[in-house]
Amino acid sequence: MARYCHLSYTFTKANNFTYSLTRNALTTYTYFINSNAPFTIYNRRLSSNTGVRKPLFDKVLIANRGEIACRVMQTAKKLGIKTVAVYSEADRHALHADEAYLIGSAPSADSYLNINKIISVAKLSNSQAIHPGYGFLSENPVFADLLAKEKITFIGPPASAMVSMGSKSESKDIMIASNVPVVPGYHGKNQDPQFLKQKASEIGYPILIKAIKGGGGKGMRIVNNPSEFDIQLESSKSESMKSFGDDQVLIEKYLLTPRHVEVQIFADKQGNVVHLFERDCSVQRRHQKILEEAPAPGLDDKIREDLGAKAVAAAKAVNYVGAGTVEFIMDNLDKKFYFMEMNTRLQVEHPVTEMVTSTDLVQWQLEVASGNPLPVTQNQLKLEGHAFEARIYAENPANDFFPDIGPLLHLRTPSPSSNVRIETGFEQGDEINVHYDPMIAKLVVKGQDRTEALRILKNALNEYEVVGLHTNIEFLKSVVSHNAFINGEVETDFIA
Repeated sequence: MARYCHLSYTFTKANNFTYSLTRNALTTYTYFINSNAPFTIYNRRLSSNTGVRKPLFDKVLIANRGEIACRVMQTAKKLGIKTVAVYSEADRHALHADEAYLIGSAPSADSYLNINKIISVAKLSNSQAIHPGYGFLSENPVFADLLAKEKITFIGPPASAMVSMGSKSESKDIMIASNVPVVPGYHGKNQDPQFLKQKASEIGYPILIKAIKGGGGKGMRIVNNPSEFDIQLESSKSESMKSFGDDQVLIEKYLLTPRHVEVQIFADKQGNVVHLFERDCSVQRRHQKILEEAPAPGLDDKIREDLGAKAVAAAKAVNYVGAGTVEFIMDNLDKKFYFMEMNTRLQVEHPVTEMVTSTDLVQWQLEVASGNPLPVTQNQLKLEGHAFEARIYAENPANDFFPDIGPLLHLRTPSPSSNVRIETGFEQGDEINVHYDPMIAKLVVKGQDRTEALRILKNALNEYEVVGLHTNIEFLKSVVSHNAFINGEVETDFIA
């Protein structure tokens, strides 16, 4: 029997706006957010002068697992939308939705990446749309195209935008044409090793070799001088082929004091695009984020405005629709920033943006996918306070962050409040298995300013208790107590 997701978090001080939606031909409601209370939904019959919005979906299939599946279910339930879950044999006892269907064995290729099975379940369950979450099929243009042919809505951007932004070389060409700054480098098709080595010398060492279709740090190599180039190029191409089925690479200048700063954007089908300010994601291990915050510390309003404008330009350049993140690398010395890539999906770290803008981005996704315009304009979006997200992983930091597996014998989380939010897909007694990402939960906190938010984060981490496997909680405690982090001076090489 399926269990239901219960996400333990609240939103506070949401924008005091109203918007309507039609649930059927006879009944129209307005949903609004009380600006002085935790995130609460009310409904009232509309007055005759209120514009009618397009109806939301009756049923949505969530093609994912874990905390993001529960996150989508929570908002869907709030809006009266039924949800359908899919799960692998390894996730048989996981938290599920109104309906749940077994789609295959534990390996992702047999389950969460199995396009045909997922579409079959969508049709069997009469789902009108599919929310891909993040990872798995979330940035797969073939999947989006197949859904369009089946007249099932893909809750995400057009396939064309995914194709353009999925190629690091093509995306950079598009950015150059749109006056979005990119890191100096070679993004062409010539993959001859000697030609690439010559380009590296022209760019100037140190340089960075990156897989054109890469992500998560795979295929990425730092080269400090010409004597290292050949072996690092071979290593990069080998890993790129194994990970992405493509060994093409690009070469860029490597910044010595880099910060990872990204901008959340959102676009609707009417051509409106807004940014919801930036996040700093510089605390990473193995090129993967473990701590994020919004807004980014140390940026003045002029830089913040310029970042947002460039991110909006990037989205408009590919006729983007839905939630997306434009990632920039910023030189911490001169604060110049350069386009890295665009993630054409909802990010793991989207809650920090929700906390400082009082929004529900999953709700926005459902609205936009239904054909409705964005609920607010750029001028209506305001930064409120400061937020952090800490990713709680089953891994051993003392063993190069090697993932751990096993049962959650004991699990105690911080108490949820208006300033503390826990997002998880696991309960005490559940098993963390070898087949998927070892993230147990996301701890998200908010304060009136960075100092208060950091204090709340430290206290919340101290409340966490996990027994049964290694976690990174103690490591996170050490990070947030480090002077460089406290002072907002962290760069991407902070964790060696």
